[in-house]
Amino acid sequence: MKKTLLAAALLAGFAGVAQAETSVTLYGIIDTGLGYNKISGGPDAMNGSRFGMINGVQNGSRWGLRGSEDLGDGLRAVFQLGSGFDSGNGKSAQGGRLFGRQATIGLASDSWGQLDFGRQTNIASKYFGSIDPFGAGFGQANIGVSMSAANTQRYDNMVMYQTPSFSGFQFGIGYSFNADDNNADQTGWKTADNTRAITTGLRYVNGPLNIAFSYDQLNASNKSVLADQDATPRMYAIGGSYDFEVVKLALAYARTTDGWFAGQGVNTGTGSLSLGTNIFADGFKANSYMVGLSAPIGGASKLFGSWQMVDPSNDRLDRGSGADETMNVFSLGYTYDLSKRTNLYAYGSYAKNYAFIEDVKSTAVGVGIRHRF
Repeated sequence: MKKTLLAAALLAGFAGVAQAETSVTLYGIIDTGLGYNKISGGPDAMNGSRFGMINGVQNGSRWGLRGSEDLGDGLRAVFQLGSGFDSGNGKSAQGGRLFGRQATIGLASDSWGQLDFGRQTNIASKYFGSIDPFGAGFGQANIGVSMSAANTQRYDNMVMYQTPSFSGFQFGIGYSFNADDNNADQTGWKTADNTRAITTGLRYVNGPLNIAFSYDQLNASNKSVLADQDATPRMYAIGGSYDFEVVKLALAYARTTDGWFAGQGVNTGTGSLSLGTNIFADGFKANSYMVGLSAPIGGASKLFGSWQMVDPSNDRLDRGSGADETMNVFSLGYTYDLSKRTNLYAYGSYAKNYAFIEDVKSTAVGVGIRHRF
C-alpha cells in the first residue's frame, strides 16, 4: 500500500494528476557488492587487475513505475518506465537515459495479448533469460556473452506484440524503426538512415519444461560510415531447460552471421574490452553453445554454473590477432535468500580468448547483496 501511494505521488509529479482508476506501482532493485577483475594477455594498456565496489551484478540496479488502467471489456492501458543507475555512485546507466531500461505504453488483454510501443528488450532477451542458469545476469557469466542478441538487448522506437500463453505456447514479434537513438553514426531523418531491428520468437513453458526459439536481425543505416552496408547481422537461437527438482539442466545453441548484437564489456579504465554493440561484418559466422546446471541447496540457497563456447569460422570481426579465436567461458554462482526480497550472492567466471582475442584471459569474482522493492 505504501509503495502504491508513493508511486501515485511520483506519477502526479510527472503528469500533474493521478487518476483514481489507474493502478500504479513503484518498483526497483539495488544490487551492490565487492569484486575482483583481472585481464591478462591483452594489449598492455588493458592488462591488469582491480579490486573494488561492483554494482548491478545479479541484476542491474533500477527504479521504475508501472501501471494499468481498466478500459472495459477486458482491455487495459499499460505503461512501464524503468530507470537504471549505478548504485556505487548514483549515476544513470544505459548511456545516461532517464528511462534507459524501459519506456513503453501499450494495450493489453488476457484474450489477445499485449501491444507495446517504445524502448524495450528484444524477444531473445525475454525468452532466454529464464533458461540461463545466471538469469541473464552476473556479467561475463550470462548467456549473452556467447549469444549476443540475448544479452539484454534493448531497442529504441520499437513496436512489439506478444500473444497470451495458449496451453504453454507464446509468440512475440517486434520491429524497431531506429534501434539506437544515441548512436549519431546510425541515426538520421530518413527511415533508411537508421539502423532498424527485427526480433521474433516462440516459446513453450509447461511445468518443469521451458523451450524457446528466437530470431534477431539488424538492417544497416545508409548513413553509417562504420557499418558494412553489405552485412545483415542475424542470430538464430534455440534452447531449453528442464527442472528435475534436484537439478535443473539448461542447453542452448545459436548461429550468428554478418556481425554481432550486444557485447559484454570489461571496462579497464583505458577502454572497454568488448566485441561492441550492433557490429556489421559481412561474411562473419559463429556457432555458440551453452550448457548449464542449477540446484537448490536447502530451502534458501542455490548453486548454479555454466560453460559457454563461441566458435567463429573466420576472422571477419577483425579482433587484431590475425583470427577470431574460439572463446570459452566457465562460470559458477551461488545465492542465499535472507528474505523474499533480499539475498546475498557470490560468483566467479573465467574466460579464455575473451572477445575472440587470442590468449586474452578475463577473470571476474564478486560477492554482493541484492534488494528488491
